[in-house]
Amino acid sequence: MFRERKSYWKSVLKSQEKIEEYAVEVRHTDRRIGAFLEFDPQHIPLKAAEGSPLAGLPIAVKDNIAVEGFGLSCGSKMLSNVRSPYTATAVYKLQEAGMGIVGKTNLDEFGMGSSTDNSALQRTHNPWDTSRVAGGSSGGSAAAVAAGLVPAALGSDTGGSIRQPASFCGIYGLKPTYGSVSRFGLVAYASSLEGIGVVSDSLSLTRSIFNTMRAEDQHDQTTGLAQVPEKPVKSIGVLVKTHIEGLSPALQRAYFTSIDEFKRLGYSIQEVQLPTLDYVIPAYYTIASAEASANLARYAGIRYGHQNSLAEDPQELMESSRDEGFGPEVKLRILLGTYVLRSGFQEQYYIRAQKIRTALRRDFDAIFRSVDLLLSPTFPVQAFSHDSNELDQFQQKLADRFTATANLAGIPALAFPVAIEDGLPAGMQLMAPMHAEEMLFTTAETYQQAFQPVLPEIAQQTTSTQQGVDHE
Repeated sequence: MFRERKSYWKSVLKSQEKIEEYAVEVRHTDRRIGAFLEFDPQHIPLKAAEGSPLAGLPIAVKDNIAVEGFGLSCGSKMLSNVRSPYTATAVYKLQEAGMGIVGKTNLDEFGMGSSTDNSALQRTHNPWDTSRVAGGSSGGSAAAVAAGLVPAALGSDTGGSIRQPASFCGIYGLKPTYGSVSRFGLVAYASSLEGIGVVSDSLSLTRSIFNTMRAEDQHDQTTGLAQVPEKPVKSIGVLVKTHIEGLSPALQRAYFTSIDEFKRLGYSIQEVQLPTLDYVIPAYYTIASAEASANLARYAGIRYGHQNSLAEDPQELMESSRDEGFGPEVKLRILLGTYVLRSGFQEQYYIRAQKIRTALRRDFDAIFRSVDLLLSPTFPVQAFSHDSNELDQFQQKLADRFTATANLAGIPALAFPVAIEDGLPAGMQLMAPMHAEEMLFTTAETYQQAFQPVLPEIAQQTTSTQQGVDHE
């Protein structure tokens, strides 16, 4: 089931021949996975910047983050023909450190989903079992890393879109503190919730990429850095049992296994309550949908996006272009967001959701006064099957309650693998006070004594859908 990790990435830089060999291997493997929408390894620098731990490493980028010369489809027919004219600040910083952007990865349309099955362009499979989803919305990024195609990839996290696929694929996934990484170049979905983060097969690489990306940026006025005094992590909070009802048996075993291992490693474990947890999903989807309704209004077939050339007047142009360009999930969230922002409904829905958000932040402040970090599941189940009845779209939304807490509060969170259950990886997440990412890294490094992550042997099944990329 497992294979040894490759120390292949730096040898790739030695010659053009090595890069071409790498390209052949990636394209062959990705036909079974469907992680990449676009792949071009010629961007790997043969003469990489010296003195950087990232020098010469390949990295993939989720296709809602701008990279000049690459596409910027957001997994949508609406933007399927768009080429990015500029590069996101976070990506530019990685390029300065010597990393090579090798391609753009698949995602749920505009980042709206938990499976990457909502992509309008192709389907992505989990490398552990290609009959299962890779998670979402950064499923392409997570699948590319888990399949060994790249050591790391950028994603975006609005309500768990980095951490959930990382857990499904058995790798690390970091959602940074809101504002610590510039959002300039990230196509907006829910601006007050989302941010650029990283999935990777190692903690050290995750840390290096984050520390390279984090900075204030004049193009993003929400960025800001704060100095947090370093302190050793001694205590970890765990949710009371009533908060974790509904976990699958495998996830429940993994959760309690991780608690036992942290105890064995010398951490003090303390049960904590998160009183606003039951209100997280309605508050999150109210705010996210309202912001999506505003942000996606620009895609009307006039200045941006797909255009119906047969429309006879501006009204028909807008209606038909949006109807053809957007998928069902995007339409649903735009309609919901428009509804909660209507005159007379804002106080009842949107303002109330913002009040819940404030209460949630206060709950986290109280928790972090009593413990250093908070441990929770990322998702109630492991990777579920494509086209199954395990979780419908509504159930997938309800299952975001553990991850969406960090987005509403703006705090950092790190998904990390803790066990293999029933042949699939099981992941948990650690959450920390704002700007305390280093506490997450050091604690997860300690957990590696209990469980060292492994990569899957890529399943050999073939699929009926077109997968991967063959173009450069």
